[in-house]
Amino acid sequence: MGRLLAIDYGLKRTGLAVTDPLRIIATALDTVESGQLLSYLETYCKNETVDEFVVGMPRKLNGQDSEIAPQVRQLIEKLKQKFPTKPLHEADERFTSSMAQQAMISGGMKKKDRQVKGNVDKISAVLILQTFMESRR
Repeated sequence: MGRLLAIDYGLKRTGLAVTDPLRIIATALDTVESGQLLSYLETYCKNETVDEFVVGMPRKLNGQDSEIAPQVRQLIEKLKQKFPTKPLHEADERFTSSMAQQAMISGGMKKKDRQVKGNVDKISAVLILQTFMESRR
């Protein structure tokens, strides 16, 4: 069984998280510049077995797409073209950034480390992936 890989896409940075090969635990993988995302994923997928992608879909409180949703949909189309055999799932990512901030505070992360925006992106990706995994159990 291969890994699930979650993507928390942003215009500047993208947070990534993966499961272990048995799909038990979701962990932060990396934060990459969004312009480098596809080449990063291509390299990662050559070295690790990734079976499926989970992409966080940004929505407003009322459930409608947020302003960045069109760019996320473009990313999804590019992923489908580059990785046509891998199933791709959309996951609601509302509140993941605020939940990531709370998780960092609860975990005792220093304020200086919490201000590193890449940390929020990675933890948001982990939350997207955990929520997706729980919904499939």
